[in-house]
Amino acid sequence: MGGTEDKRSAGSGRPTSRDVARLAGVSHTAVSFVFNGRAEGNLSPATQERIRQAAVRLGYRPDPVARGLRSRRTAVIGLVTDEIASSPFAGRLLRGAMETAWDSDHLVLTVDSGGDRAKEDAAVAELLDRRVDGIIYAAMSLRRVRVPEGLHRTHSVLANCLPDDDSLPSVVPAERAGGRTAARLLLDQGHRRIALVGGQQDIASVERLRGFRDALRAEGVTVPKDWVVRTGGEISSGYQGATRLLEGVSAAQRPTGIFCYNDRVAAGTLHCAARLGITVPDELSVVGYDDQEHMAAHLFPPLTTVALPHREMGETATRLLLDAIDTGRTPAATVRRIACPVVGRGSVGPAPTG
Repeated sequence: MGGTEDKRSAGSGRPTSRDVARLAGVSHTAVSFVFNGRAEGNLSPATQERIRQAAVRLGYRPDPVARGLRSRRTAVIGLVTDEIASSPFAGRLLRGAMETAWDSDHLVLTVDSGGDRAKEDAAVAELLDRRVDGIIYAAMSLRRVRVPEGLHRTHSVLANCLPDDDSLPSVVPAERAGGRTAARLLLDQGHRRIALVGGQQDIASVERLRGFRDALRAEGVTVPKDWVVRTGGEISSGYQGATRLLEGVSAAQRPTGIFCYNDRVAAGTLHCAARLGITVPDELSVVGYDDQEHMAAHLFPPLTTVALPHREMGETATRLLLDAIDTGRTPAATVRRIACPVVGRGSVGPAPTG
């Protein structure tokens, strides 16, 4: 390692690469090869292992500043978000990104803009000034976003959103496939009278409905127009929509299965069913979407739902970014769709007979 590191370390009492070389009985250059990733072909495996053991014994860690000056990298990536820090899914996406980065010896510097465009642009500019190796931009909900100024000046990947100019790679949930999965949960239990409640005209709503219709069409099942009830995304929306479908309707005429836009809508649907004395899942099966933390597992009955893959999106976006950093080539501006897994609980059962 260079003299810069040794001078800095000497003042702080930290062990230096020269200390490691002395303990391992090798040259200072050999230590540099090991910690700069140049050991293969230059040093035998036994020598490499001896150097690493000496470093462990001394508690030696390479100086990231000195290493960054040589490699022109900082081993830090930026993560700019709109309002994701206030969402129930933030922890999953951030953990996925941070742990994937850590496994590749990178740190993640996170900035939340609160949805303020000026703050987003300023955050990106600040990260560029700090010479991060690349930036992930993540959104709270799936939507098209204005690409913050500066993202095109470094390696960048979007997570849970799509660029409005299709200029950058993005990682999003496979929403249409998730809609198909939700419908199949009901179809596979024999349900043929199936309704959908909640959502509006946002990307996720549209894609989930498309997948829902795909699965039903494949089975020859027709959904009456008034059984697709677009009421929004809150608990009250689910209650309102389910009331329109279930209240004052005989058991033979109402749906036996309801696919809800999200878990909050499903909570409202379950509340409506309880008020009307309709048992779940014996008389009505309910499927949610999101697997919302602190909610889905604690409803009565516990909610069967399709999970949003926030952790996997964080991991995938980070791997894409790290690959771009390592190769020097930004990946093509394509969309990677991550599967939405089923979380089975207690709100889905066989279709009632009769």
